[in-house]
Amino acid sequence: MSKYVDHARKLRAIEQPHYNCCQSVIVCFAEDCGITQEQAYALGAQFGGGMGRASACGAIIGGLMALGMLGAGDAGTRNEYYRILRENHQGCLDCADLLRINKEKGGEKKPHCDGMVYECVALVEELALKNRGSA
Repeated sequence: MSKYVDHARKLRAIEQPHYNCCQSVIVCFAEDCGITQEQAYALGAQFGGGMGRASACGAIIGGLMALGMLGAGDAGTRNEYYRILRENHQGCLDCADLLRINKEKGGEKKPHCDGMVYECVALVEELALKNRGSA
């Protein structure tokens, strides 16, 4: 397991303060992005719960933020990130759709959201390193 996914697992286990899905992703990469964990926590505060509207998944948004700050903010990397996530989740990127599909499969919300966080963290790590390696 990577240090980033391990960090995300620790964050998702903390009850107070609560780390929403976006915060749980971006905080893992804060140091590498040149910001403090507190700044990353504040940056992601409004993006949990699909931006509070069950819209775009907070974990996915946190991943996009991290990719951009890690220097992998080009359209090709973004499109690859989306492509992989869509393949893994029946074409869905919105919180409401992802939760609905999970519920239809008999899943519970917290383990699903944790899984989205871990998946996005691992994907950011993979794509950011791939991007750095090709530069």
